[in-house]
Amino acid sequence: MNIDQLIAFDRIVRDGSFSRAAWALQIAQPTISARIMALEKTVGGSLFERNNRAVTLTERGVGFLPFARQALEALQKGLDAASHASSSTRGELHIAVLRSLAGGLAAPALKRFFIDHPEVACIIGEGSHWQIVEWLHDNQIELGLVTWPPVGPHITDMTPLLRFREPVVLLAHHRHPLAQLKRVTQADVARLSNPFILLRWWQVTPDPVAKIVEVAQKAVDVPTDTGRFLIANGIGAGFFNLAQFTPELMSPEIVQIEVVDLPQLFRDSAVVRLKRNSTLSPAATHFIDCIRTQAAKLNLLSPKKV
Repeated sequence: MNIDQLIAFDRIVRDGSFSRAAWALQIAQPTISARIMALEKTVGGSLFERNNRAVTLTERGVGFLPFARQALEALQKGLDAASHASSSTRGELHIAVLRSLAGGLAAPALKRFFIDHPEVACIIGEGSHWQIVEWLHDNQIELGLVTWPPVGPHITDMTPLLRFREPVVLLAHHRHPLAQLKRVTQADVARLSNPFILLRWWQVTPDPVAKIVEVAQKAVDVPTDTGRFLIANGIGAGFFNLAQFTPELMSPEIVQIEVVDLPQLFRDSAVVRLKRNSTLSPAATHFIDCIRTQAAKLNLLSPKKV
C-alpha cells in the first residue's frame, strides 16, 4: 500500500468515476485502475462496485474509507508542519479567489502583501466557487475566498476565517433609460433594462432577481467582466456585488440605481481553509491580515463573529 493508491481511492469516491478521478489526478485511466487493483489486493477484496452508470463503494470500501482519509490527513499535517518549519522567512502563498472579488477586495490586499513580504513566492488562482472548493480538497491551495455558506455538504469540511457581506446594487450607464427615472421599480427593471444582465457570481440566484429574469423583455447571461463592459458602454443593467465597483474599478459614467420595491440584497463570502489543515503557514496568516484591512476599508467585514 502506498500514498498514491490512497489518493486514487479517495478521489474515485469523491468523483464517483474512475475516468473523472484519473482526469483530476492527471494520470491515465489504466494507471488509476492498477493502483486500485493493488490496493484491493492489499486489503483482501473489492473496494468498488462497478457498473455502466456509476461506481459505488462495497461494504469493505465503506469500512476502509475513514481510515484511508485519516491516513491522508495525517500525512498532510506532517507536510504542513515540515513546510512551516522552513518557511518562517520566505515561504509560499497558495490561494484562490472568486472572480467577482478578485479586483476590488483581493487585488489591493495582495498589493499590500507583496510590499510587506517581497520574499514570499505567491501562486494566486481565480475561479468559480466550486472550482475553488475543488482546489482546496486537492490541496492545491491553502486558502480560498468563496461564497458562504456553501450549498451542499462541503460546509462541514471548511472553516471560515474571515467573513464578508457586500450590498448587491443595480448598476447602469448614466444615460440608460433606467437612470433617467426618478423612481425605479422591479417592473421598470424588467421592462427597460434591454437587456437585463444576469451575472452568475452567486451560488443560487436570489428570488427577486430570478423573477425579474422571468418577465424581462430581454435577458442575457454573461461573465462578470463582460457585464461590466456592456454597462460601461451603455448597454443593459444588472445587479453587481459592490466589490466589483470600488472607486478604482468604477467608471464615472456608471451609476447606482435604487429599486424602490426591492429589499436590500447582499452577497456573503468568506476566506476559508479545510478543517483538516488546522495550522496556517506564516504567509497565509499575513495575507489574512492584509485582506482584513482591505475589507474594513470597504466596510465589508461581516458583523458576525467567527
